[in-house]
Amino acid sequence: MKSTTASRFLSLLVTLLMPVALVLTAVRILLTPAFLIFEYNTPGFPPDRFGFAKEDRLYWANIAVDYLLNDEGIEFLGDLRFPENQLTPPESCQFMDDCTRLYNDRELQHMLDVKAVVQTALVVWYISLMGLVGLGIWAKFGGWWALYLGGMGRGGWLTVGLLVAILLFVLFAFGLIFVAFHNVFFESGTWTFLFSDTLIRLFPERFWRDTFLAVGLLAGGAGLVLGLVFRKHK
Repeated sequence: MKSTTASRFLSLLVTLLMPVALVLTAVRILLTPAFLIFEYNTPGFPPDRFGFAKEDRLYWANIAVDYLLNDEGIEFLGDLRFPENQLTPPESCQFMDDCTRLYNDRELQHMLDVKAVVQTALVVWYISLMGLVGLGIWAKFGGWWALYLGGMGRGGWLTVGLLVAILLFVLFAFGLIFVAFHNVFFESGTWTFLFSDTLIRLFPERFWRDTFLAVGLLAGGAGLVLGLVFRKHK
């Protein structure tokens, strides 16, 4: 590429795309049955005091994750019912039909909102990956490959820096960052539930703390590798 200014601008674009790609890749990895199995088997993971065994949690949680990734409507979750031998009516239910439903209306609305966020994040993920691949091809044949690798390295370090700050917040002030995260993506008051609600029984606060940490470790670790591998490129 003849224009040094243009090539350096594109290298900067690579740097900015890397944290997006790495973080969302980590998120996509966690939206799998493997992470659920790992998480529910971590030492000290709180049991469900309303009767779900570990196997029940895995079964219902996998269906919830499937919903976030598929093209089905909310009836995919809305039609689910507690098995008779597991029926533990939520404290908020007023009618027997409400008590047999796995998710109440408030939970279903939240899952609609979560699905919208997840689907948007996946689109952004695809765009970031395609952008990096496209820029990589351009760099290889356009004469600015070293700058591309340098951009990847800087993007790796940028990811590490951002995630170290976030991980410190998670470790020492998880409640604050958890509330802030939800207030950014969801309308206030739509994401709080009773301890007896299914979403809390399947995904207690410990689950989300570990998820934030896992995203930080996966994306930050990948960023560290990129930063070290391409540290000589500028």
